[in-house]
Amino acid sequence: MITMDDLYSEVPPTKLRNIDEKFRPAKTSPFWLWVADRFFYGMLETRFYAFRYKGAENFYKKSPDTPVILFAPHNNWWDGIVGYNICNRIFKKEIRLMVEELNRFPLLRRGGAFNVNKKSPQASMQALKYSVDVIGDTGNILYIFPQGIIKPPNFRPIELQTGMTYIAEKAAKKYGKVALLPVAVNYMFLRDNRPEVFVEFGDLIELDNDKPDRKEYTEYLGNTLQALCDKQFCDISQAKFEGYQTLFQRRLKWYRRIEQRLKKIDMKKNSGV
Repeated sequence: MITMDDLYSEVPPTKLRNIDEKFRPAKTSPFWLWVADRFFYGMLETRFYAFRYKGAENFYKKSPDTPVILFAPHNNWWDGIVGYNICNRIFKKEIRLMVEELNRFPLLRRGGAFNVNKKSPQASMQALKYSVDVIGDTGNILYIFPQGIIKPPNFRPIELQTGMTYIAEKAAKKYGKVALLPVAVNYMFLRDNRPEVFVEFGDLIELDNDKPDRKEYTEYLGNTLQALCDKQFCDISQAKFEGYQTLFQRRLKWYRRIEQRLKKIDMKKNSGV
């Protein structure tokens, strides 16, 4: 049985298990993308009351032929499903997503996932180089969790590993420019008995062929992501929902609809009710 102390390990799973896994690239097809689209969207609709997002216009501030990387914190199992729907449903692109222990979920390759082995920097290099290659196709979005391991919700500080900066640097050199878009994601209970997904896209960051200091640039990206996440959390806590669009909102359960109707009944004073 998993204890609370086991939930958040500082050691990546592939390093912890010390098992070499053969690299497997994404292997999509129209049929499997159709299946994944309905399956992953249906999963969100079943478990969440609504999916809301803002700042999507920032994505379109880049040139259409500029490769793009979306990067977000990784707190729970739903993050990859949310990332898939961001890429597929909001931006109409195919996701390319690094997944550890992909051998446990091989069908995810059909949706755009590829595996990464974090036993050592050398072991993970194949996934990093593959990432540079696949974002050259602007029909793809590389969606990354650059903390490298799952962290508790709203963990601070947000510290990133240098892998994403490596990818961005090599992509900028290969394609002339790369765009990076920070993504804040929160799962919140509001007035319904089911949680809602809130996604906010930050300002677009573009990196050209100039080679940045890898450590400093990684720190800058981490600070940028943390500032966006803190802003989103603060806005939600103060009921500031201006600018959010709705990807979906489920119909209220029957007992919630009755409750809403009862609230509209205008009780007369001294009616004895």
